Amino acid sequence: MGRKGDDTRGRLLDATQELVEAGGYFGAGMNQVIAASGMPRGSLYFHFPGGKDHMVAESLRRSGHRIEMAAQELAETAPDAAALVTGMLGLLGDRLEESGWRKGCPVATVALEMAAGHDELQQVCAGVYDSWEGALRDRLIADGHPEAEDVATTVLALIEGALLLARTRRSREPLERVGRRITTLL
Repeated sequence: MGRKGDDTRGRLLDATQELVEAGGYFGAGMNQVIAASGMPRGSLYFHFPGGKDHMVAESLRRSGHRIEMAAQELAETAPDAAALVTGMLGLLGDRLEESGWRKGCPVATVALEMAAGHDELQQVCAGVYDSWEGALRDRLIADGHPEAEDVATTVLALIEGALLLARTRRSREPLERVGRRITTLL
């Protein structure tokens, strides 16, 4: 695919991500994606022949990867897992606040809506969460933390809950509180 095709695909995925994060799977209809991206309908079907599910799945993978890359960048300078997690909470808090409290976790809404009844999207969401949890687990292991697997799951759950509360309350306070508890835990 050429640069123009990559740009078109990227605009469609950006629009999908924005709509999914703001309104979930059902808030990201094909017409809304076309309108938000400014791309013609034919481009959507050319780049995503599997339709909406294909497009949403790719958007989730892409946004999940972006969060993972941000964590890896932080991991290069963070002295330990606690600093990595508090740094990520800061980045996620900035992202949430800058979006007018619309961008929490890029996969949580779809995971909640679709996990019980849509195998493909459930697997994509699980894969994104697994990659985040794995990266944290690997850092905990490198730091010599006992029970790294259990702690990584606990920390991810705390972060997800804090994002939900922060978005609901339109306040960074839940992220800050969870950050303090995670520092104590680690």
